Amino acid sequence: MVLFLLFSALLLPAQTDSVWTPATSMRVARIGEVVLSPDGKLAAWTQTRAVMDAEKSENLTHIYLSRGGRASALTRGDKSAQEPAFSPDGKWLFFTSDRSGKRNIYRIPLDGGEAEMLTDWKGGLALYRVSPDGKWLAFSGAEQDTEGEKEKKEKRDVKVIDERPNNFTVWLVPVEADANGKRPSKKIFAPAYHVAGFRWAPDSKRIAFEHRPTPDFEVARLADISEVEVETGTVKVLSATSATESSPLYSPDGRYVAFVRSAPKPSVHAPVRVALLDRQTGSVRELVATPDEQPQLHEWAADSSKIYVTEGKRTRTALYAVPVDGPLSTVQEPSAGVMRIGGFSQDGSSAGAVAESSSEAPEAYLLRLSNGVKTRLSEANQWPMPPLGVTSILTWKSKDGKPVEGLLTLPVNYEKGKRVPLALLIHGGPAGAYSENFIGSSGVHSIASFAAKGYAVLRVNPRGSSAYGRSFRGANDKDWGGGDYHDIMTGVDHVISAGIADPDHMAVMGWSYGGYMTAWTVTQTQRFKAAIVGAGITNVWSMWGTNDIPSVLDDYFGGSPWDNLPLYLQRSALFFTKNVKTPVLFLHGEADNRVPIGQAYEYYHALKRLGVTTKMAAYPRTPHGPTEPKFVQDVMQRHLDWVEKYAR
Repeated sequence: MVLFLLFSALLLPAQTDSVWTPATSMRVARIGEVVLSPDGKLAAWTQTRAVMDAEKSENLTHIYLSRGGRASALTRGDKSAQEPAFSPDGKWLFFTSDRSGKRNIYRIPLDGGEAEMLTDWKGGLALYRVSPDGKWLAFSGAEQDTEGEKEKKEKRDVKVIDERPNNFTVWLVPVEADANGKRPSKKIFAPAYHVAGFRWAPDSKRIAFEHRPTPDFEVARLADISEVEVETGTVKVLSATSATESSPLYSPDGRYVAFVRSAPKPSVHAPVRVALLDRQTGSVRELVATPDEQPQLHEWAADSSKIYVTEGKRTRTALYAVPVDGPLSTVQEPSAGVMRIGGFSQDGSSAGAVAESSSEAPEAYLLRLSNGVKTRLSEANQWPMPPLGVTSILTWKSKDGKPVEGLLTLPVNYEKGKRVPLALLIHGGPAGAYSENFIGSSGVHSIASFAAKGYAVLRVNPRGSSAYGRSFRGANDKDWGGGDYHDIMTGVDHVISAGIADPDHMAVMGWSYGGYMTAWTVTQTQRFKAAIVGAGITNVWSMWGTNDIPSVLDDYFGGSPWDNLPLYLQRSALFFTKNVKTPVLFLHGEADNRVPIGQAYEYYHALKRLGVTTKMAAYPRTPHGPTEPKFVQDVMQRHLDWVEKYAR
C-alpha cells in the first residue's frame, strides 16, 4: 500500500501555482490514442507525465481503462506501458513495455491478474497488431545486431554510410504458448527492403504492408504496398507506382484494400487521395478528394461502404467519411478545438478520441459517430489550474491581398484598449499549422506563461501552412522569406492597429522552419527587440547536404543547390547578418538530424563576429525537438527569460 501511494503521488500534479509558469505546463498530462474494445463498452488510453528529480528526467507513460464510466490505472510501476490494443474477444489488453530491458509485447487479463510477457525480443521492435482471429501477434522488427555489438565492444564500429540499413520486416508470434510454454518468433518473409505500417486481412490469412528501400526519411516517398500470405510467406505487390503509396487498410468484407496515394510525382506539395484496390480484379481507383488533400486513414465503416479519415481544417480538425462511391460527408467538426481519432468499435458506432481546445486541457473521450456527442472518460487534467489568457481567431489581408489566419492569445485579465508587449510565434514545417490546442501544454513555447506575464501571443498560419487547401500549402514554393514573411508581418500590423500590441515591445521566435523565419525576419526588420531561433535553418545551401531530407528542399527551391544556387543563397539569413541588430538566442539539439546544429553555429558565430548580442544553448542527446522533461522546461524558461530581458 505504501508503494502504491508513493507511485500515485508521483503521477499526481503538485500543488497548483497561482500564475502559469513553464513548471505548471510540465504538470499537464499528455493523452495517447484512445482505443475501444470490440463491443465499445471498454476504452483504453495512455497518460504521460514528466518525472523530474535529482537524477531523473524522463516521461512515464501508463495505461488507463474506462469500464462502466469509471477510469482507473491498469498498469503501474517505474517502467512505461504503451500502445494498448484489445483482443478480438475483449478479454485481454495487449501493450508494449521495456520493463524487461528491451521493448516487448505483453498482455493483461481484463478480469484481473498480472501482465504476461508474450515476446522475448532482443532486437528492435516497432509496430504490432493482433490478428482478427486472436491467435497471432504480428510485429515489425529487426533482429539483434550481434555483429554490430561485437564491433562496438572491440572498438571496430566504423559506420559506413548507406551500408547495412536497419531494415525491419514482419514477424509472427502465437498468442498462446505451445506445450513447452514457448512462443517462438517466426519471420514471415525476408525482404530486401524496410517494412513500415501493416494491417491484417479480416480472415487472418494475409497482411498488407507498406515498404520502402530503407528506414531513412529521405526515401519515405518511395513507399509501395504489398501483401504477404502468412502461412507461405508468398509476397504479392498490390500497388507500386511512381506515387507514394502507404497506410493499407482492408475492408471488413475483404473485398478492398484502401490506402493513401500521392500524385504520380511525389513532393511536399503533391495532393494525396484515398485509393481503393479491388482485390479480385487488382484495379485501383481514387476516391473523392478531401478539402486539404492530406487525409489520414483511420477505419472502415462496418458495412464496408466508406472509410473514416481526418485532416486539419484551418485551426481545427475534421472527421470525414470517404465513400466507396459518392460525395464526401462530414462526420464531426468541433465548434472549437481539435480532436485526434483513435480506435473504433466493431459495429462502427463509436470511436475513441483525444479532444482539447485553447482553454481545455486534453482528455480521453468516447465519440458517438451518429450524432457527434462525446463523453469524457479520463480525469488526467481535471486539477485546479491557474487562469489562462483568452484565445481567438484573427483574419487579415496580406500585402498581396491573400487572406491569412492566426490565433491571438491575450494576457490574463487583459484590459481592453491597453497596449501590451507582443510575442510572435512562427510554426515549423513549413507545412505545419497552428491549431486550437491547449495553450497550457508543455512544448518549446509556453503560451500560457507568456500570457501570464502580460504578453499578447500571436501565432500566424502563413502561406505554406497545411489545413487551408493545396493551393495555399504550395504558395511559398520558391519563395521562402517572401510572401510568408509578409503574411506574418501584416498579422503583426493588424494586432498593432487593433490597439493591442505595443510596437516598441515585441519579440519573435520559432522552431524548425519557424526558426528559419525568425532568423530571416531579423535580417529584414529591426522592429523586434528580441528573437529566439529554435532548431532553425540559417543557411539553406549548407543545410541541403547535411540534413536527412534534402529532397524537401529540392521541392521548395526548384531543385538542388547546383540547379538553383542563387535562390538558395538569396533566401539564407546567414548571408544578410550585417543587417541584424536584434539580440538573438539560439536553442538547438546536438543530435538533430533534421536541422543539424551546425545551422545554429554558423549564424551564432557570424553574429558574434559582428558584435550583435547573442547567446546559444545546445542540448545533449536531443533530436529535432526536446524530449527530456528537464530540457523541455529549460527551453520554455529560456524563451521567457530572453524576451523579458530584451523586449519587456
